[in-house]
Amino acid sequence: MSNLSVALLNYNGKTHLENFLPSVVQFSTGHDIIVIDNGSTDGSVEFVTNNFPSVRLITYSKNYGFCGGYNKALKELDHEFVVLLNTDVQVSEGWISPILKLMESDSSLAAVQPKILDLKKQTHFEYAGASGGYLDILGYPFCRGRVFHTIEEDQNQYQETQDVFWASGASLFVRRSAYFEAGGLDEDFFAHMEEIDLCWRFWNLGYKVKVCPESVVYHLGGGTLDKSSPRKTYLNFRNGLTILLKNEITSDLFWKFPIRLILDWLAIAQFSILSGLPHGFAIIRAHFDFMRSIPSQIKKRKSAKRLSQNNPRYTGLVIWDYFIRQKKTYQKINP
Repeated sequence: MSNLSVALLNYNGKTHLENFLPSVVQFSTGHDIIVIDNGSTDGSVEFVTNNFPSVRLITYSKNYGFCGGYNKALKELDHEFVVLLNTDVQVSEGWISPILKLMESDSSLAAVQPKILDLKKQTHFEYAGASGGYLDILGYPFCRGRVFHTIEEDQNQYQETQDVFWASGASLFVRRSAYFEAGGLDEDFFAHMEEIDLCWRFWNLGYKVKVCPESVVYHLGGGTLDKSSPRKTYLNFRNGLTILLKNEITSDLFWKFPIRLILDWLAIAQFSILSGLPHGFAIIRAHFDFMRSIPSQIKKRKSAKRLSQNNPRYTGLVIWDYFIRQKKTYQKINP
């Protein structure tokens, strides 16, 4: 049996399975492929059963969400490595072997992502991960190949395998033992940024996270929530504050947190003007809901181990670099 499985979490995503599961089956020979179904009602399970008998099904009677579904399913698996793969990802030939080889050769590696290109514009990086993710001093995320809404063309400028702060949940190779040692995905997140939180906990435990651009996948994107959705704005702001409170060093939290709150409140005006009032109200709601969750987040913070402070975090402020200094790409921000 292979020591790696490819796990696709599905909820009413029959169309995605029809479009993308064939490439996964074609280019993952020798590895177990598992579809985890979160109580779909669109015929997804029947489609997989009838068309892909080699694919293993794990079915649940209700929707446990992205985090809950994976946490439950990974307990049922016994592979050393698992790829958490979105159902809207098209994989390419040889996408598994370079990352598997990398993880097998280094026991300190907890997570690795491939290079993620845009399925609709395959010359360019994809928003959710590009060629590896970073976090700035106040907890704002960006990527090699994507800073805010500036998405670069892939010209092999980010082709080297290297440490990154976070790896994208769209195609996330994890060491299963490290996954559970870190506590798995935080089910309070629902969606968005849960992989950043997990990767920060990996670094805190002394593990490493890398990108391996030799492996390439193509992501459709927007499968959970469209970028224009106020719900996505809400989750991004709520979860961004949660990540900071859960993981930041205590001495830094006291000064970083107030600044982050002020910047978020300034963003209310910007989002209201540029994206519409529902987005401004979404940020306000995110803050109120975050405040209500503070006691439970502090409990998680206290129970989490912090064995290491070594990580490749960016020590600058990306919103200053991008909006004031007009540095729009990762190469210019962090040469």
